[in-house]
Amino acid sequence: MVGTRASSHGSGRAGVTVEIVEVSPRDGLQNESVPVSTADKIELIERAVDAGLRRIEATSFVHPKSVPQMADAEAVMAGVPRRSDVSYSGLVLNRRGFDRALAAGVDEVNCVVVASETFSQRNQRMSVADSVRTVQDLVDDARSAGVLVSVTIATAFGCPFEGEVSEATVVELARRTADFGVDEISLADTIGVGVPRQVTRLVAGVAAVAPGVRLRCHFHNTRNTGYANAVAALDAGVTVLDSSIGGIGGCPFAPNATGNIATDDLVYLLERSGVVTGARLPQLIDASNWLGGVLGTPVPGLLVRAGAFPG
Repeated sequence: MVGTRASSHGSGRAGVTVEIVEVSPRDGLQNESVPVSTADKIELIERAVDAGLRRIEATSFVHPKSVPQMADAEAVMAGVPRRSDVSYSGLVLNRRGFDRALAAGVDEVNCVVVASETFSQRNQRMSVADSVRTVQDLVDDARSAGVLVSVTIATAFGCPFEGEVSEATVVELARRTADFGVDEISLADTIGVGVPRQVTRLVAGVAAVAPGVRLRCHFHNTRNTGYANAVAALDAGVTVLDSSIGGIGGCPFAPNATGNIATDDLVYLLERSGVVTGARLPQLIDASNWLGGVLGTPVPGLLVRAGAFPG
């Protein structure tokens, strides 16, 4: 899954392989006010697979009262196309969610540890320390079940309630979770406030304390820095990036946290830069158009409107 480390120069990106984790079925849809049917969620996943995407965050196993869009998690997992080359992840916040995810047949669980106390209480109704203990409690059971464990460090670049987040805090959370034996750590710009310089420093800091753990980054384009941050992450050596078909998404617990970076736009940027993604752009654009119809409004991404180049 891990590609070649990129150099810090643009020409050094040629031939690098980047793995894209498609998050539209979960992080993309969770903040939508329009109910999306189980059948349409499954079709979205099918379209992502048809477009060449091989890691997909299919759903989250959270309480339906907290995130109503994810109330059909088990039904979605029951309907996804099962292929040996496709890995499905489910977001879990606690033991109950973890048990549901295993029973539903996920290939990966994505646990969340928040880097700010206020957001942790609002998002997960637990302290940061308790969320770290939850990860510790789940790792061995996941390994016994043959399920990979990712840890997403949310609000790693800033918190909507507390403001700036200490880089030392993020690095320490990465160190502690890496010590539990997790497979992957993701740095998430939950509210889209990060800039490339932050990305460079945080990736370096986490890589130093979590050697051998795969690093992933999750960016929102709320303030139009998401794609610049993705390139900065690539140049810092990250080879796994989250994105969402059409750029839909947000967080129900973070005011104004709009828009993941769009998979179609990201693939265009990377492949025109010589980076290998394995994704098929025409199918991604078709999926974005289709998704806009399902949601009843155009998706935020730009490539769906402008088209690829050359056409």
